[in-house]
Amino acid sequence: MAAFANAHIFDDWNKPVEPFQIYGNSYYVGVAGLSSVLVTSPQGHILIDGAFPDSPELIAASIRKLGFKLGDVKLILSSHDHWDHAGGIAELQRMTGAAVVASPATADALKRGSMGEDDPQFAGNTPYPKVPEIRTVRDGEVVKLGPLAMTALYTPGHTTGGTSWTWSACEQGRCASIVFADSINPVSSDGYKFSAHPAVLKQYEQSYAALDKVACDIVVSGHPDFTGMWDKVKSGKPHALLDGGEGCKAYVRQSREKLNKRLAEEAGK
Repeated sequence: MAAFANAHIFDDWNKPVEPFQIYGNSYYVGVAGLSSVLVTSPQGHILIDGAFPDSPELIAASIRKLGFKLGDVKLILSSHDHWDHAGGIAELQRMTGAAVVASPATADALKRGSMGEDDPQFAGNTPYPKVPEIRTVRDGEVVKLGPLAMTALYTPGHTTGGTSWTWSACEQGRCASIVFADSINPVSSDGYKFSAHPAVLKQYEQSYAALDKVACDIVVSGHPDFTGMWDKVKSGKPHALLDGGEGCKAYVRQSREKLNKRLAEEAGK
């Protein structure tokens, strides 16, 4: 999501929260409004997303609070190239020495420290620290670290290079499919019309199809509120994020409804 005038929203998003175990070897280490997930193993850890440019110290504090070492983070996976998800990656790379992994389009943007001109939110572009060294990943490619295997799932639309990440986590003999679902929220800068960009609409359909069919026992969206994560956590139920595989489908329905509403508004209906 690009910058808005409502700075207080960003303050709320960047509030520290208590880190917690999602399932098995996977932990939430993000801030209140921006997800970051740590997936751990004895051979090293993988971190997904870096939130704002001033979020790394909060993410690092959460990792340490869980008893893990920053130096054991070997890979940082990126979802998309907006400043509120990628802004902290350069600093986290510096802090950990980890390699950064992203789709080619996202990698190009991270190297620039700026979203692409084809982005629906480009008019609200907010630069962020550049990430000089990035490994690119193909759609469906499995990124491995020791026993960890993270699959890249291209989910464009919100951005051209948007990527969700999927993996399996096990606990007491039961394994769960976890999806870090990238943003599929159809938002834009003022004056942008989705109806005038059929290629972007096609990207959204690609993302809806991908997230509809992926195994998804637990979903963590880039903005946790979009999938009701905090309400689930506050319920106090054991394994509160396990939802019978409906989380990703509900996330898709929510986005599709927003996009259809936007297209209707653009058509004057």
